[in-house]
Amino acid sequence: MKKLAVLDDYQGVALEMADWSPLDGDIEITVFRDHLADEGAIVERLREFEIVMVMRERTPFPRTLFEKLPKLEHLVSSGMRNLSIDLAAAADCGVLCTGTPSLGYPTSELTWGLIHDLARHISTEDRETRAGAWQKTVGVGLRDKTLGVMGLGRIGSDVARVGIALGMRVIAWSENLTQDRCDEVGAHLAGREQILRESDFLTIHLLLSDRTRGLLQAADLGLMKSTAYLINTSRGPIVDEAALVSALREGRIAGAGLDVFDIEPLPADHPLRNMPNTVITPHLGYATVENYRNWYGGTVENLRSWLDGCVINEMTGSGQRTPG
Repeated sequence: MKKLAVLDDYQGVALEMADWSPLDGDIEITVFRDHLADEGAIVERLREFEIVMVMRERTPFPRTLFEKLPKLEHLVSSGMRNLSIDLAAAADCGVLCTGTPSLGYPTSELTWGLIHDLARHISTEDRETRAGAWQKTVGVGLRDKTLGVMGLGRIGSDVARVGIALGMRVIAWSENLTQDRCDEVGAHLAGREQILRESDFLTIHLLLSDRTRGLLQAADLGLMKSTAYLINTSRGPIVDEAALVSALREGRIAGAGLDVFDIEPLPADHPLRNMPNTVITPHLGYATVENYRNWYGGTVENLRSWLDGCVINEMTGSGQRTPG
């Protein structure tokens, strides 16, 4: 019987989100809820497993890890794209990599949850009201404000359309963004400096790559309005985290809504945990029942087909890209 390790099940829901019975008798399943960052510890944990299921990019699989797991035969990832898996190394080591269906809209919905919370201080007022206080803050409206969207792909486009529906002026920028694409969504094409200077709410929806890592530095944050808010549900390293902390601490921007960080889980002593002008969530953009059912259910389908001699949903690529 082959052994399957399901990694990083933070919420302890993996076995509830799919019918795993099609694998009965062929695969023994072990679920790990904790996260390991040290490669040596990961190797020690996984050395006896033929199959591993990774949740998004929580545990990267570089070449060095593949080379230390000679028993590994099949790596399943949630979603059909996982930039932290070195697919070339997997192929060299004879490891099949497959993916699962994935939804984009949950991240756009969470983006709007963060924007509304920042604008109307929902989390703050919830805590204050429970403590016995009443009306401690004054929020800002969204209508007629400028929403800047960095990246107008599937998720960014959904975010932009909601902004338009709310009566916001929506501007968009990315390195290769075109006017035609903006016209499809109803946004206005902006320059890089323009989107920083004019946005009241600036939201990031870019892939993490060599081009976007550290895209926003202290000087870029310095171009933003002191009343502006930054929202990041993409990947933490796109923004220089130390520069962001300084800007927030010194009031050079009004606040930030963050679902992603340089190190995840966020360290217990991280300054962002104690900053009153932030709303932070633990990388929940994709974490919905609908996505989990797709991912864990898709894992069962991939493995059952593989056991029966048919490969489905194979992930292919030229090699590792920058992990997030």
